[in-house]
Amino acid sequence: QAEEELKKTCERKAQQVQEMGRRERLLKSDLDRAKNQLESFKQQVVRVCFPRATGAAEKLPTDEQLIEKIRQISDENQQRLEKEKLFQKEITSQLAKAKQLSENIEVFKKSLHGLQ
Repeated sequence: QAEEELKKTCERKAQQVQEMGRRERLLKSDLDRAKNQLESFKQQVVRVCFPRATGAAEKLPTDEQLIEKIRQISDENQQRLEKEKLFQKEITSQLAKAKQLSENIEVFKKSLHGLQ
């Protein structure tokens, strides 16, 4: 009976080891898939940020260079947004001045007609 218990325990342990091996293979497969997706994404980013570096003759940028380029693009975009806000304020101000001027001209015209 002790021998049978030992056999069952060994079988259970063997099944657990097989299951762990299966899980490990699945995890490795998932990891490989994630690595491939990341590499594909990185290549797309490199093509956008460094369009001339996609040829075989050109040296691909380092991760550090890529990060710096993305930072630079982000900073430029932020500056552009700030300028756009300033231009929008300026346009709104100029429109208000133009409206006021138009109203003043109408008042002036009415005054002129009243004098005639």
